[in-house]
Amino acid sequence: MAGLLAVLLIVLEWTRPSLPFPLRPICDLRVLNHFIKEARDAEVAMKSCREGCSLSESVTVPQTRVELDVWEKKNALEQAQEVQSGLWLLHQALSFLRNSVTNTALHSYIDNSIRNLLSINAVLRSLNIQEYTPPGSAASIEGTWRVSSATDLLQVHVNFLRGKVRLLLLDAQACQQDVS
Repeated sequence: MAGLLAVLLIVLEWTRPSLPFPLRPICDLRVLNHFIKEARDAEVAMKSCREGCSLSESVTVPQTRVELDVWEKKNALEQAQEVQSGLWLLHQALSFLRNSVTNTALHSYIDNSIRNLLSINAVLRSLNIQEYTPPGSAASIEGTWRVSSATDLLQVHVNFLRGKVRLLLLDAQACQQDVS
């Protein structure tokens, strides 16, 4: 429900009449922290699931390990593309998981995780980060690996948000403006 509230706030901000200039950047990391908490909740729920909660085949996910010296050498566009491709991969993998899981109690957690990924993309747009155009297939994306369990997928989701997404938001140019 709280994820829906975050999406609603973003949409309301976009549609506010008489907006004199583009959407204000969403730089408050509490929004991301909320998404991370909900991703952890999904991971915990999946770990406690006993049946009807597995992937029918392995899925491609982004690497979550961040080497700071390598990350900092990348320009903002490269960092944004890496995060956006990772979000796209997670969206694909979570959608596949949603179709694989027969335990209906988990559907709300997975649906919420998917909605939160869409909200994160809206946050990135608010930061004037160019919209991502997904490739024809996940195989053409660098820095990926495959997971075969639902819990591994959800752990990757949490770690990706805590790592690369957080770093991108912390360093976003739209959030670095002086408040003088």
